[in-house]
Amino acid sequence: MLDFRIHTFLCVCRYMNYTKAAAELQITQPAVSQHIRHLEKEYQTKLFDYTGKRLELTQAGQILLNAATTISHDNVMLKQRLQDLQQNNKSVAFGATHTIGEFEIIDRLADFLHEHADVNIRMKIADTDKLLKAVDEGIIDFAIVEGFFDQDQYETLLFSNEPLIAVCGPDYDAPSEMSLADLMRYRLIVREKSAGTRELLERSLAEHSLTISDFPLRHEVGSPQAVKGLTCRNCGVAFLYEKSVRQEVNDGRLKEIAIRDFSVTHAVTFLWRKGSMYSAMFRQMYNQLKG
Repeated sequence: MLDFRIHTFLCVCRYMNYTKAAAELQITQPAVSQHIRHLEKEYQTKLFDYTGKRLELTQAGQILLNAATTISHDNVMLKQRLQDLQQNNKSVAFGATHTIGEFEIIDRLADFLHEHADVNIRMKIADTDKLLKAVDEGIIDFAIVEGFFDQDQYETLLFSNEPLIAVCGPDYDAPSEMSLADLMRYRLIVREKSAGTRELLERSLAEHSLTISDFPLRHEVGSPQAVKGLTCRNCGVAFLYEKSVRQEVNDGRLKEIAIRDFSVTHAVTFLWRKGSMYSAMFRQMYNQLKG
């Protein structure tokens, strides 16, 4: 069982505010302070400092936060495994970003389910930031992501390398090959700011001293399916993972555009909390899902 004072510490870290932590935990603010002092005495180090009126973690506090987050995650997972044992069940909870969950992993996941008919799965599809938060809180066991993140907190394995390709509708007035400068004259269809594909495109454009704002017109939509749907209907140019549009390109519903001297490729990462006691299990899941 996770020490109740660690729960208090994690809550304070979440809000960086003793009063808000006390309200969530339904205890007094002096009790919160007492829990933190106990931990500082236990570990013989200061966990928080004030910069003006702003509460901040010390370096030692950050180390404890990383360790406590992993312990909290494993504790949630342990409770679920014990519950599964009582009910004679097996379960796996994981997350994937939209493109990975909707396109990349479906065939492999189906193979896994056929081979493990006694396993219940729960797959959360969300942006990378939300999936990392779900891993930290123990809502999911591991995640497969395409976005950028702090690798110091997670064990990672390369799941795949995925290219983004430029596509447009078959009747959209754009050639099948052009320079990056020529591309900047066209309307861009792009995901919202938190999406991994958006961030990847922005970083690649930045290497050429360009931004998404350099496109004259931009349509921002909240899902890869919506991006694909508008692109198929000749509303502009989009950058999408090659696997997610392979069928549409083959069927002629989308046209690939070769951009000279410009390519976008990103690693898809399988990750879990660093230091988890379930690392061996996660590696086994990685091997099964990767095929």
